[in-house]
Amino acid sequence: MNCATTRHARRSGETPTASYCCLKNPTTTRTDTMLATILTTLAVGLCATTGAADELHERLFTIDTHVDVPRIEEVREFDYLSVPSAQVDISKMEAGHLDAAFFILFSSQTPMDTAGYKAGREEAMARYATIRRMLDRHPDRIALARTADEARAIHASGKLVAFLGMENGNPLAGDSANLKQYYDLGVRYLGLLHMGHNDLGDSADPNRGRHEAEKLHGGLTDAGHAVVAEANRLGIMVDVSHAQRDTAIEMAEVSKAPVIASHSAVRALNDISRNMDDDQLKAVAATNGVVQIVAFNTHLKKGHRERMPAIIKLAQEVGLTAGNHDPNTLSPAMRDKYLAGRAEIDRKWPKVTATVSDLVDHIDYAVKLIGIDHVGIASDFGGGGGIEGWRDASETPNVTRELVARGYSEEDIAKLWGGNLLRVLEDVQRAATPQ
Repeated sequence: MNCATTRHARRSGETPTASYCCLKNPTTTRTDTMLATILTTLAVGLCATTGAADELHERLFTIDTHVDVPRIEEVREFDYLSVPSAQVDISKMEAGHLDAAFFILFSSQTPMDTAGYKAGREEAMARYATIRRMLDRHPDRIALARTADEARAIHASGKLVAFLGMENGNPLAGDSANLKQYYDLGVRYLGLLHMGHNDLGDSADPNRGRHEAEKLHGGLTDAGHAVVAEANRLGIMVDVSHAQRDTAIEMAEVSKAPVIASHSAVRALNDISRNMDDDQLKAVAATNGVVQIVAFNTHLKKGHRERMPAIIKLAQEVGLTAGNHDPNTLSPAMRDKYLAGRAEIDRKWPKVTATVSDLVDHIDYAVKLIGIDHVGIASDFGGGGGIEGWRDASETPNVTRELVARGYSEEDIAKLWGGNLLRVLEDVQRAATPQ
């Protein structure tokens, strides 16, 4: 029996019977009838729960705090209205009632020198150009928000909301004064680190290709302290995701405003350096901040340690980048090499697939440890995120369905889906002194 059939029967005043799910036949026994009744009751209950969850989802203001985008030169003539290869575009957001997203000015960690800083700035701005094109081409469907009130007003008008976040402080060249130009573009959170240490602090993922040690500085550098202070002054949320454990805790301790983890998961459930242990989770909560639990396979479930480095190495060999994972953009020869390489990787180190249930397991743990007011949700779509049941923005309602099934109230689900994040943004901006 499908949910549509059951709902039709209930609306028409009928009692759903076995005939709706093809169980009835001329030789039905009493046992068959009892089984059909049990199955029908279960189906009615499931459909009612799903229907209620979907209605709730449509009432929410849902915010995903981490969506990566390609560089402008990688998107060709894509306009983000409907892009089959993208996990997030305007149509998928509308279909999944994903009302808002932080689109990310990401830059890879380059050498800490003049040329490296220049490359970082150019990469961040190339991704900003992609976001700007989307906003400029579809002003009737999506608009940029710089404050929580602006976001609520845009949402109330029926449009999608775009926020800007920045991942990796490398483009700042170690100078906090450079943060203002990104604030003026609309950036409202800053992740100081990515993969590899920089001149602001230590990363949770040292660059193995450069033989980096687990720690380079032992925490935040003086430049890192200055950047946190400048973010506080401007009203930019400080993001501890990707920071090494001690660095993340130090960021929370020195910030004069609440901090966030824009896309992280729970280390107690999956012991990898990129996830946050209990002390890190508590440090963020102590600032009245929020930890956004990320829908990333290898963050939620333990995978093969060798798999991701092998995929990264292969992607680099064929010319794919952090913002362009689509092998169809490659030459035929490079595409064939990539697909053959991926098949070999899949054979040697099979992919471990997390589910929406696994995502909510991490949410449950964080809520029990630090409280409902300090937990949220992120996808990391476009940057490796996506799990079974939430593979792209159109499947966003599945997360709400699982939260409802776990017994979360509407008030609590609203907090998880963006209420907490907006509160933090307001607190950070209220504490700012930009003049």
